[in-house]
Amino acid sequence: MKKRNIAILFGGCSPEYSVSLESAYAVITHLDKEAYHPVLIGISPTGNWYHFTGKIENIRLDTWNNPADCAPILVSPGQDCHALFVQKNGGVEKVHLDAAFPVLHGRNGEDGTVQGLLELAGIPLVGCGVLACALCMDKHRAHKLVQSAGVAVPTAAVFTQPVDKNQVLATAEDLGYPLFVKPLRAGSSYGITKVMVPEKLPDALALAFSYDSQVILEEAISGFEVGCAVLGDDELTLGALDEVELADGFFNYTEKYALKTAAIHVPARISPAKTEEIKETAQRIYKALGCRGFARVDLFLDQNGSVIFNEVNPIPGFTVHSRYPSMMQAVGMSLEQVISAVIELAVGE
Repeated sequence: MKKRNIAILFGGCSPEYSVSLESAYAVITHLDKEAYHPVLIGISPTGNWYHFTGKIENIRLDTWNNPADCAPILVSPGQDCHALFVQKNGGVEKVHLDAAFPVLHGRNGEDGTVQGLLELAGIPLVGCGVLACALCMDKHRAHKLVQSAGVAVPTAAVFTQPVDKNQVLATAEDLGYPLFVKPLRAGSSYGITKVMVPEKLPDALALAFSYDSQVILEEAISGFEVGCAVLGDDELTLGALDEVELADGFFNYTEKYALKTAAIHVPARISPAKTEEIKETAQRIYKALGCRGFARVDLFLDQNGSVIFNEVNPIPGFTVHSRYPSMMQAVGMSLEQVISAVIELAVGE
């Protein structure tokens, strides 16, 4: 059987560039090389696209972006072309693509922008499409749609620069402390602050606005976070739920990727009945936001036992230690099997 050419996009013009390198390295090294040929597309922090042909280890080490291993590329917008044009040796080489797998996190990669380019070019896309990615990355609009699907969401308010500081303070008082201040469209907990007292609010706003032009103030939910890995389009496969146990504070960037004081329990330490309720809720959210391929749905289980929506990650971390692969592993799907499954959803039989 002829191998399919699968473009794997990594890096990106995003604060989450380094996270993408780790995820992409895991995807590439766990790709079924008997069925797929990886075509590696590196995107630099400044947004330049390259065809990378060097050692895979250089991606993880972030030494991939060098003239010896990289050639500039263009993506053909022609619907019948499905190809890259690689600029090298004074000419242009055409590389056919059967599908593209963006292993990108955050802005300019997980927010629908790259997905739009690939869909415009007619290249089958692994994972969520333009609209789902854009909605999932916009916390306010995602909450509104999920709430309309009958799922509880945190009380929140959105502010755009320039802000009326008195109005922000008044809103914060209504929400109550502690509360969270978040960039509206960011991932990996970048720019998020848990604010305990009013005096800390201005600094939290300044940090959040450094990542986005809009910020969201959100009530703090008592209890803990649970996640649900979802795989599929119409027929869905769910991983085991996981549970985030925190010693203090919140699940910030350091805890997500170093687990210094936090712990992840798979499966979550909750009753079978509550597990089924959360899984049903996760599926409803996945469909309400138009997700396909795969995504991780994050929710809160509060101290009263209520299930409350947090967010959806349309391109969750894919390292061997990341939450999504761990949840799928718990139901018998290896990382290799997950990667093959999501690619086959894109390319079909």
